[in-house]
Amino acid sequence: MAREDLISADGKVIDVTGGSYHVQLDNGQQVSARLSGRMKKFKIRVLVGDRVTIAVSPYDLSHGLITHRLRT
Repeated sequence: MAREDLISADGKVIDVTGGSYHVQLDNGQQVSARLSGRMKKFKIRVLVGDRVTIAVSPYDLSHGLITHRLRT
């Protein structure tokens, strides 16, 4: 799937379990997410309470990739 096909949404990290993050989106939906490869490459840390941008597949709206950590 091309990167342009992904749905972008903002939310807040509410739980971190191993390599999985649970994110509460602005619309109230909860999504399980992982870090994208670029965030791992540049060692960007994501903690509970951080605002993030998530790319979600239109085929499975319950999983996504954290693509950006927003500044507060």
